[in-house]
Amino acid sequence: MPLPSSSVDAAREGGGGGGEEEAAREEEDNDIDGEQKVSYFDVYGPQGRPEIIFPPPEKETKISIEDIQGLVRWVLADGTMPGWVFIKNKPLISKLVLVYVPGLDAAAYMSHSRHVQNLARCCGKPHALLAPRFIVDPNQSLEAFFTVKSKKRKSTGELSYQNVKVKLISGVPQEACEDSSDTKESNLLSDSGVSSKDLNKDSKCNGVMLTDKQGGSEEDTKKQFPSSYYTLTEAEMQEHQYPLCANDSGYVQTQAADGQSYRNLVALDCEMCYTKDGLELTRVSLVDEQGKVLFDSLVKPSNPIIDYNTKYSGITHEMMDNVTTTIKDVQVEILKIISADTILVGHSLENDLAALKLVHRRIIDTALLYRHPRGLLFRPALRILASQFLNRRIQHGNGGHNSIEDAQAAMDLVLLKIRGGPGFGNSSTSFKESLLSVLSKHGNQCSVIDRASMLQRYAVGPCHAIPCATDDEALSKAKKEVRNKQRKFVWVQFSELQKFYEEEARDLDTLSAHRAQVIALLTCDRAVEKESLTRNSTKELKNKLSQLDDRVRELHSALDSQSMLLVVSGHGDIATVRRLRRLTRDKLLEKEMATQKSWASILGDIQAEAETAVAFVCVKS
Repeated sequence: MPLPSSSVDAAREGGGGGGEEEAAREEEDNDIDGEQKVSYFDVYGPQGRPEIIFPPPEKETKISIEDIQGLVRWVLADGTMPGWVFIKNKPLISKLVLVYVPGLDAAAYMSHSRHVQNLARCCGKPHALLAPRFIVDPNQSLEAFFTVKSKKRKSTGELSYQNVKVKLISGVPQEACEDSSDTKESNLLSDSGVSSKDLNKDSKCNGVMLTDKQGGSEEDTKKQFPSSYYTLTEAEMQEHQYPLCANDSGYVQTQAADGQSYRNLVALDCEMCYTKDGLELTRVSLVDEQGKVLFDSLVKPSNPIIDYNTKYSGITHEMMDNVTTTIKDVQVEILKIISADTILVGHSLENDLAALKLVHRRIIDTALLYRHPRGLLFRPALRILASQFLNRRIQHGNGGHNSIEDAQAAMDLVLLKIRGGPGFGNSSTSFKESLLSVLSKHGNQCSVIDRASMLQRYAVGPCHAIPCATDDEALSKAKKEVRNKQRKFVWVQFSELQKFYEEEARDLDTLSAHRAQVIALLTCDRAVEKESLTRNSTKELKNKLSQLDDRVRELHSALDSQSMLLVVSGHGDIATVRRLRRLTRDKLLEKEMATQKSWASILGDIQAEAETAVAFVCVKS
């Protein structure tokens, strides 16, 4: 840390007595007025500047988004020195600005280098960055950057529960589930890191005795990872076939609250019976965070019921007698209860929303929130989660399911997760903490400039969350923030390149052209021809890259001297990868899949290309 020149001069005098020391202190006090104006002795020399030093090319390695996070933590907080880069005179860095540019993979950068020349001029040579493996969701890279994983202390554990008789939130006494037929599967889940043997009475959550042993308070966890953190991303909703378009016959979409108050969390569960058209809605229930029933109604299907599915639905012929409520009636009532801002909670909600013909984009799905011990390809049953984590028996006996009971269980599981944090309920040996909270704890004011959906998920705790709708707006606000002397970390995302790829992937003509390229690749032997096919681009793409290049240049110009700039792409064109894989899964690419081995190889190459991103690191002189 730089030392005041008055103190250094006094030390040099040596043996000058208390009078000279007192005079030095007075001079220092007089020089501080509002802002610190004292002249510091430059321990780095009068020409001292921070400097980026990379290892020689033969020793360079690919880095990950976690390595970028580690660099940020080393410069501003408690991180350790990274092995892939060194910063000479690091304390002289005045602030760190990170520009996130998803969609710019290494192949796109190299093949369109003349359209992104300012990146090289301002930031130097790019470094290859590996995106998360098999990335299909843009938020995977954001998750990796904004979430700090720390090793649990040996003496700490997960949250623990008291295995005693408790009460359901609906007021019905809960019986112990020692003899449950679900014991075997429940024991599988007990391997996921949660013990029901540890007894503790420090706190209580809807009948579940709970203790947070991870070292942070419950309030800290909620601030770092609020309910919005656990909502599904757009890509996740597409992957799990949630209804996303209200243009289909009979579908309705929730509307924005428009400044009015709205419920933050509402749990939903539906029951269905079989008609000639398959499963149709016959009951729908909504409950709030306290388990209070907000709405519960039987629904008359559009077609006659041919199988009441009582074992699972709990619906009987007697219950449906004289029911006249239609799905349209139910839709009207539900739209009065939830807005587009409400977070809807449930278990495998894509089925419920499809039955309701309802489009809603803020979802917490407990089937995806809690991991199955056999991996991501499996989903845990709601009854197993309720038994393991809530000491509650549901969906037992021959009476079928109860939609109110299931909705209450889903809500309690979500509230439990919010209290315990992202690592709660799995076998991870680490617990998670928000990067922004880590930086703030070390005295850094942070600004995050991004789309509202990203801010809701990641811009939590003590930071300045600044929403923007376009890249031009993001640039304008970022220039203002980087000039603010108080800000030590500024994040801004330029996302229009990624949005361009997503629109292309949705466009059937463009996708057909991409498929034609892939078919050609299947029969193409010469590497030069493959290269020309994979690097084919459009005028629109070149324009997007040039616009991105200009924005980086303009932001770099706005930086103060000795500001550190990171430009990180995170991943390439994963939208096309995701769409091609979905078409492959749905067997809609018969011609391509005829040569299955080659097709799988080409898809793998496209995926690998999208996973090789770029990162630039520089300090403005």
